[in-house]
Amino acid sequence: MKIAVLSDIHGFSLAFDRVLDDIRSVPDIDQIVIAGDICQGGPDPKGVLDRIGALDAVVVQGNTDRDLAENVDITNTDRFTIEQIGNEGLAYLRSLPFSHRVTPPDSDDPWDELLVVHANPFDQDRHIRPDAGEHELHELIGDTEAAVIAFGHLHIAYIRDLERTTLVDVSAVGNPKDGDLRSKWGLIEWSPQRRRWISTLHYVDYPLEETVVQIRESGIPNPEKKIETLKKASY
Repeated sequence: MKIAVLSDIHGFSLAFDRVLDDIRSVPDIDQIVIAGDICQGGPDPKGVLDRIGALDAVVVQGNTDRDLAENVDITNTDRFTIEQIGNEGLAYLRSLPFSHRVTPPDSDDPWDELLVVHANPFDQDRHIRPDAGEHELHELIGDTEAAVIAFGHLHIAYIRDLERTTLVDVSAVGNPKDGDLRSKWGLIEWSPQRRRWISTLHYVDYPLEETVVQIRESGIPNPEKKIETLKKASY
C-alpha cells in the first residue's frame, strides 16, 4: 500500500502541477492525501480547487482553510482568494475533515495506522517542530495511537522516529520555508513483510519563472512582495 501525502499548496497551482506529475511517476499509488492549506496566499486558488476536484484524493482542513471559511482575520490577500473561489469554494473548505486515517490491509490495530493531520492531532495551529522536546511532544501528540503521523503546516521537511510513532512533516508544495525552494511531498508505504510503514520525502524542482509571471498577472495584492517571499523560502 502506497500513500502520497502533500500539504500547503497555498494557491500555487503550477507547483501543484509539478508535484502531481512527480506523484504520477511513482507506480501503484493507492491514495493521495492533501493535508490542508490549499488556497490562501498564492495567485491561483481557483485553479488549485479545480485540480483537486479532478483528483480522487482525500483532503483534510488546514488552518487557513478554516479561517477563510469562518471569515477570521481576513487580509487583502484573503479577500482576493475569496473572490476567486466564491461561496462554493468556501463551502468546500468548510466541509473538510480534521484528519484522515489509513489502515493497512492486514491490520486492525490503530498503532499500525497512518494518521494525516494538518498541524498536529489536536488542533490546526500549533507546529510540531523537528527539535521539539519531550514535554512539547507530549502536549502536541499525547497518547495518539498511530504508527505514522504525517502533516504539513510548518513548511519544513523532516522525518523523526519516536518510540512508537514516526513523525513525517511533508513541508509545502506552494511555499517551502526550509531554505530549499523545491516543493516536497511524502511517500508512505506499508510493508507487509516488515509490518511497518516506510516513509520517504520527495523533492520537486519549483517552476519559479512561470510562477513569477502568474503572480504578476493574477491581480493578487502586493505581487512583488509575494515573489520576494517565495524566493526567500524561509521564515
